[in-house]
Amino acid sequence: MPRITLTISGASNDELTRRVAHELGQLTASSLDKPYNATMLMVDYFPREDWFISGRSLQELGKNSFRLEVTVTDETNTREEKARYHRDAFDLLTKLIGDIHPHSNIHIIDCRASAYGYGGETQEHRYQHAMASV
Repeated sequence: MPRITLTISGASNDELTRRVAHELGQLTASSLDKPYNATMLMVDYFPREDWFISGRSLQELGKNSFRLEVTVTDETNTREEKARYHRDAFDLLTKLIGDIHPHSNIHIIDCRASAYGYGGETQEHRYQHAMASV
């Protein structure tokens, strides 16, 4: 169950939000082999004049940026899968948002199964119950 938090520079844009939510959710589910129906995605916007890279605002630079955080259960994705996801997500967001500063970033957060979950149960609990049924 990935939790995706995406911050995009600029003013809120409903059309972009819906498109990003759908396409990034699909990409995350397929690239990281996660169930799409258990994917949570939150999109927020941050003013370009208040977002700085190397001491200059994105507004001054004439660029856009994003910060993408994806939380997954530790040890459920390989190094190669994460590297591919970084490339694919960066390319997708560059295409959808446009004029992306190269210092836009992606952070995949690996959480221990005993500390991460949904619906009042940890991923470790789900795993143990699934193994007991085998």
